[in-house]
Amino acid sequence: MLEIPVKPDIEGLLRNLRRQGTPDRTYFIELPLDPEVVDAVCAHFSLPIGHVSSPWAWKWCREIAVYRFLGYEILYYRIPAFVFPRDNVRYAEDTAPLRRPGGRPWFSETQGIINSWKDFDRYPWPDPKDWDLSDLEWLNRNLPEDMGISGSCHSVFEQVTWLMSYQGLCYNLYDQPDLVDAMFARVGELYLRAAELLLEFDCVRMLFDGDDMGFKTSTMVPPWVLIQKSFPWHQRMATAAHRRGKLYMLHSCGKLDEVMPALIDHVGIDGKHSFEDVIEPVTEAKRKWGDRIAILGGIDVDFLCRATEEQVRRRVRETLDVCLPGGGYCLGTGNTVANYIPLENYLAMLDEGRRYTR
Repeated sequence: MLEIPVKPDIEGLLRNLRRQGTPDRTYFIELPLDPEVVDAVCAHFSLPIGHVSSPWAWKWCREIAVYRFLGYEILYYRIPAFVFPRDNVRYAEDTAPLRRPGGRPWFSETQGIINSWKDFDRYPWPDPKDWDLSDLEWLNRNLPEDMGISGSCHSVFEQVTWLMSYQGLCYNLYDQPDLVDAMFARVGELYLRAAELLLEFDCVRMLFDGDDMGFKTSTMVPPWVLIQKSFPWHQRMATAAHRRGKLYMLHSCGKLDEVMPALIDHVGIDGKHSFEDVIEPVTEAKRKWGDRIAILGGIDVDFLCRATEEQVRRRVRETLDVCLPGGGYCLGTGNTVANYIPLENYLAMLDEGRRYTR
């Protein structure tokens, strides 16, 4: 497993994402791997990390070692202090093979933190002055030249639903539309500021984060809500990235057919991530949108959890047959490398991608 070496090539990855011809090998991309998966890979392959005095420098040395070994050019970075405090987090026991001791969290769909102007005014909004980017400065000096960083900064719609709750947002779209507008404005301004800070660093080669906007049959709110209230902030961040010659990739779950033209033509996304077989297989998305944007990942997570190794390998070959020609495709999961995906199936996906020849 993973015996065929892959030398990171950040410039080759970027050419592929820009659809500048069929690449000479398979490129890989993911949102961050679950920490339990990183631990398991380190233990399984006995990866050497080396001695580093600073705890956060050791963390990044470890990330670099793991991601390089697995064949990735891109590390995922989120500003550590950029958090929205909330008390509506719920937990359930984690039953995954690579169990998370603290359980699996999610945000309440019915109990919001901000559902009135009083809540809005007293909420402790993040302050960019508190954002310490020391570790990103270290990465800017120490990241290998053949790798890059994807900056996390654009969960605009998701953040509003987490703060107001999904139910609260739906009610307030009609009961307090001015409050909803203020929420999108405040959240969007903060994410735009984060994007601008990240883009100042040479090692940050793209912005790539999640903003889930749909479910299996439609968007979570009427399309006009996303287009009028959320997309203008995505457009500003995409413009900021493009102004610096960098890419703007979007991860979003759900059926987004009604808003994809707006995301491509008006927001200006360079690539789309997150695909589920029950909504639209990644091969169909490649045929539909692949001449306009990059298509990322798409090896369905439910399939990865249930399939045999040979089924995984066959799916990878069939996907690459369709998606690799012309460029603009990176192999990866349909969502994230979650700790409930069998490690051997995840590794088989990567291994078959290394072995693939047209």
